[in-house]
Amino acid sequence: MENKKVWFVTGASKGLGLTLVKKLLSKGYQVAATSRNLNDLSTAVGEMDNFLPLAVNLMDENSVEEAIGQTITKFGKLDVVVNNAGYGMIGALEELTDAESRANFDVNVFGSLNVIRKALPQMRKQQSGHVFNISSIGGFSGNFPGFGIYCATKFAVAGFTESLAAEVQSFGIKATVVEPGYFRTDFLTSGSLAVPQHPIDAYQSVRDTQAAHQHDINNQQPGDPAKAADVMIAAAESDSAPLHLFLGPDAYQVADAKIADVQKDMVAWKTLATSTNFDAVEV
Repeated sequence: MENKKVWFVTGASKGLGLTLVKKLLSKGYQVAATSRNLNDLSTAVGEMDNFLPLAVNLMDENSVEEAIGQTITKFGKLDVVVNNAGYGMIGALEELTDAESRANFDVNVFGSLNVIRKALPQMRKQQSGHVFNISSIGGFSGNFPGFGIYCATKFAVAGFTESLAAEVQSFGIKATVVEPGYFRTDFLTSGSLAVPQHPIDAYQSVRDTQAAHQHDINNQQPGDPAKAADVMIAAAESDSAPLHLFLGPDAYQVADAKIADVQKDMVAWKTLATSTNFDAVEV
């Protein structure tokens, strides 16, 4: 076990996080995992010598720092961080309040940044490490009406992961943004999916999207989270881990469509859009 990587996984009491933690433990990895409720996490996973359950408030830097410290104290190092904690939000941009929007950013974006900020000193000291930030295919394509704020948080995750990868490369640290499609977890249940407090009747299409996700798509998602966990573990063990890790055939289809749309717009407007430099000064 001395040669096994030490993982730190947030949002681990359910969904992809829980599946990943169980998979890691079964393979003999040493795992620290966080949840807002320690009892939920301990009950879901059980007691094991190579498992450290932690109650953490990701919005509190001191709480995060303490959890990272406990992980290093118990296992002696920190090899892989998985920023998995987050929640979905359905609502048109007009109908979501400032408070609702900021709350989604607090958890999905700033919570992950708190973990990264506290984990990197140990990884720089080791001159090794890998940070996985769980985004979404909705963090690569925003063409999901009613998910504008959620997509914005996940675009942010993708953006800062790209910057992080460039910033820490010289320290021997890697960063990967994971962009899954639909996986069969409890992501679309009430505990993981927020809806607007003040819906606007005019947005019937958003209500239809909301109903479809809550009643039709929920529990029918094509992706197997256990297989997603296997891919992430393989990426963590690979010498050529990707910066962007799309998960699922649906994620690949959406990404291909987005790339084609961007290329189409670039070609159509290239002549005019690249004529924006100052005119050359004639000598």
